[in-house]
Amino acid sequence: MMHLFISNVQTGRRRMSDVPKKSNPRTLRRPVQTAVCVSMILFHLSFSSPARAGVKINLDDNRWIELGMRMQAWYQAVDAGDSAAIHDFMIRRPYFYVQGQAHPDVTFFAHIAGDRIGQDGLDSPGVGLGSGLAIRDGWIAYSPADEFKVQAGRMYVPFTRAFGTESTFALLTLDLPYEQGGVRGAPFFPSKVGRDDGVVAWGNLAKGLVQYRFGLFEGQGAAQNPDRNLRTSGRVSLSLLDPETSWFNSGNYLGEKKVLSFGFGFDRQACLQWGERPADDYFGWTADLFLDHPAGAGTVVVEGAYIDIQNAQNLADAKNYYGQAGYLFPKIADKVELQPYARFEKTNREQMADTVYASGGMNVFFRKHSLKLTFDFTKVSQGAETSEEDKSLFTVQFQAAL
Repeated sequence: MMHLFISNVQTGRRRMSDVPKKSNPRTLRRPVQTAVCVSMILFHLSFSSPARAGVKINLDDNRWIELGMRMQAWYQAVDAGDSAAIHDFMIRRPYFYVQGQAHPDVTFFAHIAGDRIGQDGLDSPGVGLGSGLAIRDGWIAYSPADEFKVQAGRMYVPFTRAFGTESTFALLTLDLPYEQGGVRGAPFFPSKVGRDDGVVAWGNLAKGLVQYRFGLFEGQGAAQNPDRNLRTSGRVSLSLLDPETSWFNSGNYLGEKKVLSFGFGFDRQACLQWGERPADDYFGWTADLFLDHPAGAGTVVVEGAYIDIQNAQNLADAKNYYGQAGYLFPKIADKVELQPYARFEKTNREQMADTVYASGGMNVFFRKHSLKLTFDFTKVSQGAETSEEDKSLFTVQFQAAL
């Protein structure tokens, strides 16, 4: 059975004023006070809203269908220097799924979703951004053996770990890395809201020691791709402890697995032209690691990646890297667990200013990932030579699954 964790996303960057300015602590204090009130309300709701599993219907010995949903609700306070602070209430990810099995070797999955519903200044209902719903994922998979599977449709691009394999409902931090569409960012790679249409061959070798994924996709549309070149991508991961054999990984196993994984991925589409820039090949490669392992009485989680990017739409030529870590403490009540975390991310651009993203927060689990609260503070620091302002973002997330 395919895992149900699904991801989302993202919006483009906004240009601020012409002069970079530091965040005003008085301006940020009001959003933080509001966020504290909101978090108290969400904290109460987390105990009064039971989580349930999806509904599965067995049609016969070989056929079944399952329905369910997951949702993330956000309050986000955004302070950007002298600009008026933004108080944003939104549904970050409303996610409805249907999956099933039509034959012992044939399964299907469809995911109807919206993203950032209600975010200030965002309204693209056709793709389910800011308003509306759209088909975010949808595929049919043929799986004759665990070593070889083929799925065709709309799906993750097998490239990075974070936005190529991990569920956004099972992350360590509040959201994906900023340059992969997290918090208030946008994916640096060509995508249809983080996905693409195509076919992927993948499988697990040596009982899950190695997982491979190779795909052929439509890629960027005709306006930037007049030659209609197809996109190729691939990813190989090595799991030295417990294997990660599913299409969707977790970014936070909550002590249920011992994982040490190393990955390498690439993404390429020839001769893309962005605006007035000369046409050139888009290419990216990444190397990443992931550790989720008991440490003392709790569990430590560490993830990091390096990404080399050439001729991307927003970043042009750049290098991006991030590292994040968290620690899951033992239960402090019958079902309550606390997990503080921190992340550092930096993008070095060849033709634009560098940007640093630093964040820290706390996960509060009531029923693992099915019912949790997350509190996050993210600081976006721009280089001195850019016209964009520094930003401070405080976010409260309530996540529930039915």
